[in-house]
Amino acid sequence: MSLDSFITWHKKYITWWQRRLGLSDYALLWVSFLKGVFLTVILMWYFF
Repeated sequence: MSLDSFITWHKKYITWWQRRLGLSDYALLWVSFLKGVFLTVILMWYFF
């Protein structure tokens, strides 16, 4: 799988989830940000 085909697949996958959940672009950015914060807190708690 080339990088271009992976990027295309990922964009379609994200768009599919965004439409399925009825999220705006702004809401999707917040979901992504909060997921990153949550995973960071979990990893920090686990390793330190």
